[in-house]
Amino acid sequence: MNTVRSFWLGWGSLCVAGGAAYVFAKRSINADRQSRLEEQRKKKSMIESLEYSDNVPTRPLSSATMGGTAGAANGGPARTDTAGSPSQESSSDPAPTRHAPTTEGQRVFEKSKYESSVPYKSPKGDRFS
Repeated sequence: MNTVRSFWLGWGSLCVAGGAAYVFAKRSINADRQSRLEEQRKKKSMIESLEYSDNVPTRPLSSATMGGTAGAANGGPARTDTAGSPSQESSSDPAPTRHAPTTEGQRVFEKSKYESSVPYKSPKGDRFS
């Protein structure tokens, strides 16, 4: 049977065990934080040393060494790729859906390929049934 003495002994040992667990967990967390902080400082100092080092070239490199095409660097024809220019891509639509108008009257009354040929008509009647 539980006595007053065993009751306080049980609660006391529970509190001591909880406190010890808290102290060890706190030490572990602080050590982990310290190691991450040290790693972050090392990384930052390495980046700064690379950024401000003296091994930066004084003249710009050629496009061939930077990963560009060798043809443009050697006086070859310029690139005609329009992949990065939406304004140039818009004029060469890959799949036009309508033919170009032949007369001025067709051009005036023709709808755009993005415009519906039938106007939207909202449904009438009870929509909740």
